Amino acid sequence: MLKVFRKIRKKSIADKKISNYLLYAIGEIILVVIGILIALAIDNANEQSIKREKEQIYLIGLRDEFETSQTKLKELITFNKQSYEDSKKILVYMVDQENLPDEQELANLLYNALAFDISFNPNNSLLMEMINSGSLKDIGNPRLRILLTNWISNIEDIAKQEMMLANERDKILDMFRSEENSIKTLYDLTGVSSELEIPLSSDRTSNRNLLKSKEFENNMLMFILTSIKTETLHYNPLMQSIDEILKTIDNEIKE
Repeated sequence: MLKVFRKIRKKSIADKKISNYLLYAIGEIILVVIGILIALAIDNANEQSIKREKEQIYLIGLRDEFETSQTKLKELITFNKQSYEDSKKILVYMVDQENLPDEQELANLLYNALAFDISFNPNNSLLMEMINSGSLKDIGNPRLRILLTNWISNIEDIAKQEMMLANERDKILDMFRSEENSIKTLYDLTGVSSELEIPLSSDRTSNRNLLKSKEFENNMLMFILTSIKTETLHYNPLMQSIDEILKTIDNEIKE
């Protein structure tokens, strides 16, 4: 096409037809501009294709992370519930002093209530990498970007709540560091001593006096309240957030 315009241009100059020459010169410029626009459009299409592929890789990785975090949170909710339910059983015995549990049952209840740290450890490695590198902008869905950003702040809030719960738990455990009560008795009766290969005590100190302690009751009440609030005000909403994030991610993944 350009050769044709050049031939016509030469003929126009030869014939001194300036107006025709200008017309065809403009046409030649237009063709060049069109070529540039087509090249830009192709480059842009390629960039968009690469961006979509990159986004899909991120989405699949995020889905794996949040599915793992979802499983962890379900397990943590179960542990937390067992903790405060067994704590409530101890309080029931404190009300009925005529029907106290034997040392073995009390040890089992105390162990289930206090032996496990309640701490959520989500899988956030990919998400944090995306945030730190500025790659979160590669997620096209604006709603999903907001959910992912809010997720980090929610995790920070939960960490603070879990710290409060740990403090309440430590107040109870501190009571076993006194002369009146015995962690060793708990270890012996729940099998921890055997696991740690620690010799069993020949003369165990009973922990049943705790059931008559107002300090122990107060600490248990605060522990139970904090445990339940951790579940209802933090873990349950967080589970809903995970469900929404996973649903949104699934809608964006092209499989």
